[in-house]
Amino acid sequence: MVRRRTQAERSEETRTRILKAASALIRQRGYARFRTAEVAEQAGLSRGAQLHHFPTKDTLVVATLEFVFDQAQAVSRKRASSVDRPRDLIEAVIEDAREFFFSEHFMVAIDIVLSTSTNKSVRKQILEISRKARRPVETAWTEALAASGVSGPLASDIVALTLSLVRGMALRTLWDNDPKWFDELFSLWRKMIKVFLADRQPSSRSR
Repeated sequence: MVRRRTQAERSEETRTRILKAASALIRQRGYARFRTAEVAEQAGLSRGAQLHHFPTKDTLVVATLEFVFDQAQAVSRKRASSVDRPRDLIEAVIEDAREFFFSEHFMVAIDIVLSTSTNKSVRKQILEISRKARRPVETAWTEALAASGVSGPLASDIVALTLSLVRGMALRTLWDNDPKWFDELFSLWRKMIKVFLADRQPSSRSR
């Protein structure tokens, strides 16, 4: 006998369908051209069902970005636990950060925060969502690097600098998008960290 879903389960499924549809539309069109009226159709639901969960554009946009950022956080933390060598970790941190900060959703979040048409309350919520989603990721990568033998404070600094580098390059794409150059810079950063960490390791001659 097939178990009937509870009302809460059905409600959560509907909510998820709406958020996935909104996510796809924001990704395709950006915030300025995002129209909530199209979300219900994309999700295969009635307009009333959508408005029941998200009565305004602001509530829908905030919930959608939180949904997407939470998913990205889960993926990043899983990656952080799957590698253990310093060299592999730095490369993994860069690739993970690049996937997130170069994503259309991150750019949409920046667009919303900077948009003069967005009220301060929404901007505050978006910034808080970003902080909540990214801080655990930064902690996970720091802990992974520390577990590989790098001191805690140094691991934290390396991760923070790496994420800042990737985030800065992502924002640079707004006026100068040069993927080949970015690849070269990230490769140089990996080599610099490798040399730096190797230099801090006790040499066999000092034993």
